[in-house]
Amino acid sequence: MKKPLAELIGTFTLVFFGCGSVVFAGDQTGLAIVAMAYGIGPVSGCHVNPAVSLGALIAGRLPAKDFIPYVIAQCLGAILGAAALYAILSGKLGGYDFVHSGLGQNGWGEGYGGGYSMPVAFGFEVVATFLFVVVILGSTHKLAPVGFAGLAIGLTLTAIHIVGIRITGVSVNPARSLGPALFVGGKALQQLWLFVVAPFIGAAIAGALFRFGLLESRE
Repeated sequence: MKKPLAELIGTFTLVFFGCGSVVFAGDQTGLAIVAMAYGIGPVSGCHVNPAVSLGALIAGRLPAKDFIPYVIAQCLGAILGAAALYAILSGKLGGYDFVHSGLGQNGWGEGYGGGYSMPVAFGFEVVATFLFVVVILGSTHKLAPVGFAGLAIGLTLTAIHIVGIRITGVSVNPARSLGPALFVGGKALQQLWLFVVAPFIGAAIAGALFRFGLLESRE
């Protein structure tokens, strides 16, 4: 249970601070990833993301028996993180409009971010997740410099947010999208499918490239 528990705590932290910073002070998700990479990385690898777990599974870095427990723990952590944010915002004096002000949920289209179309949102999430998982699998390879993976992963996620925050709010993580969508409901829940399907596609491609040795050194 140590690995799923670590993933639950890590994903809770990612959603609580990542989505919370969107609501309160702009996006700082990358910083949360850096912190958790060094906090729970030695226990579970700090996937905190079902797409990352899928990529690691396909690449041969995650035992098949661990995949489902990881995903369940990640989703529970995301829901608990969103619930904690919901509880805090519900106590705001004068009230808080979750439909209009949101909970850091992902989305696309008119009225969200820069108003980008669904194909653009889908394409961005596939490409961004692919690049993110490539960095994760590359920086955690046995031949990679020791001790720098968390920093590389966090900086990559920060760069992805700089580019994509106005497109989809940046998911690259089905669990991160699930938590807020469940509490906001409506359009956020209707559009959730994209933030499950697109990241899984991007992660699967990255995992396959490592699996077949196209991006992984055999030395």
